[in-house]
Amino acid sequence: MELPLVVGVDGSNGSLDAVDWAVDEAARHGLPLRLVHASLWERYEGAVPVMSVERPAEQVLAEHIVGSAAERARRRNPDVKTTTDVIPADPASALVQEGDHAAAVVTGSRGRGRLAGLLLGSVGLAVAGRANCPVIVVRGDRAGQAGTHGRILLGAGEPGECGEAARFAFREAEARGCALDVIRAWRCHAYGTGDHAAEEREPAHRHEEQASALLDALLAEVTADRPAVRVSRTPIEGPARKVLVHRSAAADLVVVGARRRSGHHGLQLGRVNHTLLHHSACPVAVVPQRM
Repeated sequence: MELPLVVGVDGSNGSLDAVDWAVDEAARHGLPLRLVHASLWERYEGAVPVMSVERPAEQVLAEHIVGSAAERARRRNPDVKTTTDVIPADPASALVQEGDHAAAVVTGSRGRGRLAGLLLGSVGLAVAGRANCPVIVVRGDRAGQAGTHGRILLGAGEPGECGEAARFAFREAEARGCALDVIRAWRCHAYGTGDHAAEEREPAHRHEEQASALLDALLAEVTADRPAVRVSRTPIEGPARKVLVHRSAAADLVVVGARRRSGHHGLQLGRVNHTLLHHSACPVAVVPQRM
């Protein structure tokens, strides 16, 4: 049985964008869709004596949210099998737990909370930093969300940390029939001019060669399984987070890996992933790598 693509819905515009994106993604991969709304309404309602047989207002709202999201999904693609659920739990914890039995979890970039000024909602950030499955945060401009660029961007991290991310990116590129850009950013100390310029430039060449060798090793692991994918590899000088944010403007999806160390609590994202989740011009897929 295929694991579903789980989408967190809360009635916000961001979650509706996530539904649209997830419907198209489910259709591409032949996956069922599971729309989940999580809220602690049951805990709070249960603490108050109920004097009426009517259902609590929050329960009615929750059922309306998932029902409307399901209808939106059916209108977008009636062939995608869609189910819904309302879970009486903290939204971030519920989606992290759902991720243990999902192909991926999809969230919007902002929720219905009062802190609307945040670049990324707390739920999306928490799920991306804790889930054991790939997490896609649907953000960015309409062109990126609609997949009009025909390009997937993979940020190649440290050796041993991005194998799963690379496999995910290749699957996406193959399913979409688009190109895959693999980027490895490198940096070294600034160098000067004069009689010792050549000696001072040598470390830069070594950094670039190391980045190129890492790309070769990473691609050797995955290209054989998906030879039809058009791949470009680019070692580029600069801070990885700035390079990837800049290039996200011409991509339909940015894919990055994330460490998941057993026994560690809290967010496990890193600076590059954190920056992309707040500033990318297209959806971001955070793919965990067990360490």
